[in-house]
Amino acid sequence: MTAISIRSANIGDAQMIADFHVKVWRHTYRDLAPTEAYAALDEQHRGKMWTEKLSSNDNSQMVLIAEVDGTIVGIGAAARSSDAIFKGRGEIKSLYVDPDFKRRGIGRALLARLATHLRSIHCQGVALSVVKGNAPAIAFYGKLNGQQVGEYTDPGPIWRSQNIVFAWDDVAILIG
Repeated sequence: MTAISIRSANIGDAQMIADFHVKVWRHTYRDLAPTEAYAALDEQHRGKMWTEKLSSNDNSQMVLIAEVDGTIVGIGAAARSSDAIFKGRGEIKSLYVDPDFKRRGIGRALLARLATHLRSIHCQGVALSVVKGNAPAIAFYGKLNGQQVGEYTDPGPIWRSQNIVFAWDDVAILIG
């Protein structure tokens, strides 16, 4: 297997990230998301979202791309959280790995880099939310010693999903 590289994303990557995001999101949520969300959260919608994210002035934000031979195989994003459910912890906003590249350490590597970033901006821990029913992600975060610390309804742009919040107050667990 060719080596996996991880780099910071830039505004020029927005549509490429969006296309990848849609592909993996649709695979992950095909049996969980309502039909209208599945249809509406398309490449155009995600392209606008990623363009806004990558052009924002949020200095706490980091967006990463994992690649093999110039092809995206994973993405991750983190920043300070604005939602009270995260209790001041830094938030992993996105973490997606191509299904054909799972179980190769890409998710762990992205998560470690994002956690390192959140620690560097003095966040007191790391948290993320995962949609109830996303058994592979729930198992992944459990294996990484994530603690289930709450539940909430993500208002989302279209789909109000029920989510489980995982947290790591000892960030070293993720960086290790």
